[in-house]
Amino acid sequence: MPKTLELPLSEAAVRALHVGDEVLLTGTLVTGRDAAHKYLHSVAHDARFDEMVRGRLLYHCGPVVKKEADGSWRVVAAGPTTSIREEPYEADTIEAYGIRGVIGKGGMGPKTLAALQKHGAVYLHAIGGLAAVLGQCVTRVLGVYKLEELGPPEAMWHLEVKDFPAVVTMDAHGASLHAQMEADSAAAARRLMENNPHRA
Repeated sequence: MPKTLELPLSEAAVRALHVGDEVLLTGTLVTGRDAAHKYLHSVAHDARFDEMVRGRLLYHCGPVVKKEADGSWRVVAAGPTTSIREEPYEADTIEAYGIRGVIGKGGMGPKTLAALQKHGAVYLHAIGGLAAVLGQCVTRVLGVYKLEELGPPEAMWHLEVKDFPAVVTMDAHGASLHAQMEADSAAAARRLMENNPHRA
């Protein structure tokens, strides 16, 4: 059974999660891709972003959005983007803005894993290929930050979600499913090479 998590999250709630836990997220989160991370890394501190994301989750996502006749925004699709591109920035972003978790796909590296453990945060894997379904979990667009400067896919969208599904694949205890899978795959490849009588 998935665990229902209400955002914002406490550090204790995050440290109670472990790799393999399935979760349903309800509350508010913020999107941020490459341009957003580069921007945040270029400034000393951004108070508005801090207010939106502290204690919440940063979603590696460039949502497909539609502007309605009344001027409001609606999310059409909200699939995850590849997270490893943010590895140079993520640890610093987590520390500076009190982020309790990152959502994306593909996992992240050792620098981010160390930051998760130090600051009490998790990495949540969202399912790729389900952008339209995940978009239906967005109940409201609360606002958008840096839209003109970064453009719609790269802007920081402040979203309200309900029962957004994800899986913990990197936790606050130093465990990473991605690192374990990489190690297991490398070991399996070595065994195949060792057992191949025709190898050079």
